[in-house]
Amino acid sequence: MSQSMSVGNAPVAHKLPLPPGPKGHFFWGVLPELQQDMLGLYHNTAPQYGDIVRLHFAGVDTFMLSHPDHFKQVLQDNNRNYKRNTFFNSIVKQFVGLSLFTADGDDWLSRRRLMQPAFHRQRLNTFGEIMADSSAKLIERWDQAPAGQRLEVDQEMMALTLQVAGRALFSRDLLGESRELGEAFSDLSGFMNYRMQTPISPPVFVPTRPHRQFKRAMRTVDRYIFDMIGQRRQGGQPGDDLLALLMEARDADTGQGMTHKQLRNEVATMMFAGHETTSVTLTWAFYLLSQNPAAEAQMQAELDQVLAGRAPTLNDLPNLPYTRAVIEETLRIYPPAFGVNRQSIAEDTFGDYRVPANASITLMFYNAHHDPRFWTEPDQFDPGRFSPERSANRPPFAYLPFGAGPRLCIGNQFALTEAQLVLASIAQRYQLRLTPGHPVRPNVSFLLRTSAGLPMTLQRRP
Repeated sequence: MSQSMSVGNAPVAHKLPLPPGPKGHFFWGVLPELQQDMLGLYHNTAPQYGDIVRLHFAGVDTFMLSHPDHFKQVLQDNNRNYKRNTFFNSIVKQFVGLSLFTADGDDWLSRRRLMQPAFHRQRLNTFGEIMADSSAKLIERWDQAPAGQRLEVDQEMMALTLQVAGRALFSRDLLGESRELGEAFSDLSGFMNYRMQTPISPPVFVPTRPHRQFKRAMRTVDRYIFDMIGQRRQGGQPGDDLLALLMEARDADTGQGMTHKQLRNEVATMMFAGHETTSVTLTWAFYLLSQNPAAEAQMQAELDQVLAGRAPTLNDLPNLPYTRAVIEETLRIYPPAFGVNRQSIAEDTFGDYRVPANASITLMFYNAHHDPRFWTEPDQFDPGRFSPERSANRPPFAYLPFGAGPRLCIGNQFALTEAQLVLASIAQRYQLRLTPGHPVRPNVSFLLRTSAGLPMTLQRRP
């Protein structure tokens, strides 16, 4: 009989074994497989080894969890035993520094409380007007294009969502800067992914190609952010947005406000998070609809019945359940945030296995999203699976496109509202069709993007 102790709500049995996993190279482990196909490595090892897998990377073990019960234990029931992953955080901090995304403990909680009012449901009316107006301007531009015009849909969605995030959170229209900023954010995502796959690499000051690209992207983002902060301070008008909340914040003990650098870190975090996830979701949604004409037709019928040709508003969204289900199903099949990283503080147990203290943990939401135990024909695009009847008996932690627990994404309702409103606005007027011969595969670049963009042709609905 093993001796055990209790950590939080979870019993810890010291003599339980570590979980199984592929051995790989005697030193590198499965690092070559990670570099070749990160998503494939994570997704393909779970059926072979189970819901908890030990993966060895160049001297370090990472424990991959794939079951909803494990997600619940780490993110909710025993969340105090887990913190941000040190290695992952060190990479992200090179971009956003110490911010809401990278902070832990009381520091994170104070930042979360500070920013929460900016995302309150009462503000959704204002946000909805901005989302609808930005969508209308996109459609006006598309209306001038000839039928069959080729569009880079991923870039179009990036520009739109960056414009919405700028107007809603910082009262600044970033449409004119969207291409330069979007490319910079994409380069920063690529750099973070490169660093996660290259644990043994030179410091950033060494002028390698990825480091030069990273520094160039940082200069671009910083130029726009510091200009935005400077203009707001010089104008003397606090405004009524997230930037105003950040600028008016005062330390409870010292009374000091945020420095330029602190403001920059929070703005960079929210500017990136405020548009990237929604942009990627919409890109995948248009691809999936183009490959599933029956689902597209059902959504179009709903839009025609409810909207009768007029532009959608925030008040229409509750009457468009299938359109929302299209977004939810897209987030299931291709979740932009396909997993999260944590680090254990004390030893913990998951079923018949233990995870040591100070261990790297990967919660692989993508695996649960594609698990046939929770989803019938999980590889099929089927928005109807999100109806109340078919969702009733599904474990709640089997679907986590925005995480869960105390660190649930602060902007989840903002993102869902924007995605549904933009999709409704575009799909009632247009059909987008994939350019023939263009390969579409998921590619991990910090978020789960399309591997080579998404060129599509623009077709007006009959």
